[in-house]
Amino acid sequence: MKKIIIALLAATLLVGMAAAVNTGNVLTDNVTFNFEQSVEGSGYFMTYKYIQLSTPDHDANVGQKGPMLKDYVHGSGSIDNEVLLTAERIYSRDMPSGKDITIEQYSCISMREDNSMVYSPMTIAMGNGYYARNPIRYDSLLKEKTCIKNYRPVTSMHHQIEYAKAIDKDLEILVKDKDYSISDPFYEGVGYTSMKITEDVTDGKIHIGVLQGEPNDMASTRYGIPDTTAWKNPMIEVDEDYIGTYHIEKNMTIVVPYKLTIEEDDWLSCCIGGFDDLPDSDKNAFGTDWPEC
Repeated sequence: MKKIIIALLAATLLVGMAAAVNTGNVLTDNVTFNFEQSVEGSGYFMTYKYIQLSTPDHDANVGQKGPMLKDYVHGSGSIDNEVLLTAERIYSRDMPSGKDITIEQYSCISMREDNSMVYSPMTIAMGNGYYARNPIRYDSLLKEKTCIKNYRPVTSMHHQIEYAKAIDKDLEILVKDKDYSISDPFYEGVGYTSMKITEDVTDGKIHIGVLQGEPNDMASTRYGIPDTTAWKNPMIEVDEDYIGTYHIEKNMTIVVPYKLTIEEDDWLSCCIGGFDDLPDSDKNAFGTDWPEC
């Protein structure tokens, strides 16, 4: 129990550690959350973990959704659980004198879990009053659910076990949204989503699902627009259900790369090319105040 308390206290301290540091030409703005857990025992248990990071575009997409993790477990019986969870939002800008500005940024969630559970009804007496004389009976079959989403590449993976009598599972996930840019013209990024499962399930119902929609562009996640959702005309769809006793191994990875080069129009004065020769975007910037030659 002491090990669990120490790990949770460390997680509480680290979750709020966001630091913007300017060292010469380099500006960094980082948030890191570390969670390490070890639990072994018997009784009734319920755990819930939820992380929602923003997409890594530090300037344009503040508040836009990025990598997401949701993890839920409950049941009665015995449990032997090990979890290592890390969530990061990293921003670094290098502004060397007389050279191109380089920006590297990413949002990332990774988790490794080794979980073994065996169902059994449990009767537990608590305290020294009424519930000591009238013990509480817990009789809950085992359930586990892990869902990960990566909003800009429009990727979703889902794994769920219900009504099981025994679960022995190794799980690894990685959800990463990364950007790299040099000055204004060149932008490159990648959306990386991975789930690896090795498990033995006794008398349970297992669901595994994957959805991949049309990826958004680098400028925005646009997750509020229905046309960009994975469940409307998905590019990739996996929907699997198994009921009974199974050994399952899955290795699922989706990589969505981005590359954007912006070609800027040369500036022409009104006396060389004229206002009518400018792109519409530049005309709108001047409104009605364009000077005459």
